[in-house]
Amino acid sequence: MASAPRRIALITDYDWSYADQDTDRYVFEVLAPHLRSSLREGKKTTQWTDNCAEHLRRLHAEGFTQKDVEAALHTLPIHPAQRRGFRNTKERKDIQTTILCLSNSNSVYIDTIMKHQNDADLFDEVITNPASFREDGLLELRRRVDPNGPQHGCKVGCSPNMCKGAELEAWMERHGGWDSFDRVVYVGDGANDLCPILHLRKQDVALVRLYRELYRRLQDSAAAHVSDVKCETAPWGGAWEVEKWLKEEL
Repeated sequence: MASAPRRIALITDYDWSYADQDTDRYVFEVLAPHLRSSLREGKKTTQWTDNCAEHLRRLHAEGFTQKDVEAALHTLPIHPAQRRGFRNTKERKDIQTTILCLSNSNSVYIDTIMKHQNDADLFDEVITNPASFREDGLLELRRRVDPNGPQHGCKVGCSPNMCKGAELEAWMERHGGWDSFDRVVYVGDGANDLCPILHLRKQDVALVRLYRELYRRLQDSAAAHVSDVKCETAPWGGAWEVEKWLKEEL
């Protein structure tokens, strides 16, 4: 009797991890570069999700429509090797792969890009900030963790809108717990990806994008929490390297 296929959880951040751009910044770079500059200044004093929401209101006030935002998102690059690597992994018969997107972007951005790229069937679940278009075309963006409710209390450094580590733990509970997966693979690049990879086990692996904040932190053995990482880490620079790793190491 053939043994059951190994169960894999493939978890990815979106911006600069699955996608080859930052969704929040990209829309303003395409449609209104002056608002992109203002967004950078706003980061100094305003929580990031709130900052993006305020700049979406300014974008709408300047006359940009839902169609404009969607058209900009349709041009955002997803590297063919990344899409191919994830899809080939999902379709393999020798392993059973569940794919989760865990992102600080928002539901409208990710859904719009996925549908345009024919990726909607690739991800089993997307955990991100909620967003929706009003009838007048304003894209309303909200924090996943309501600022007026209980806060997540992360000690690692996650932004107030979401603790990725807590979200990962809750997702695992909904899917039978960590023992339900033989291996977990996490693809990430940013500072907020440190918290979730602290939850990975020795048999798991974090695919860390070179020269971005997560990589820089992991290079500093004296940095807070770095010594608590239990999983294997593997650096990558281009999507072709992720595709190669998924093909050869799973």
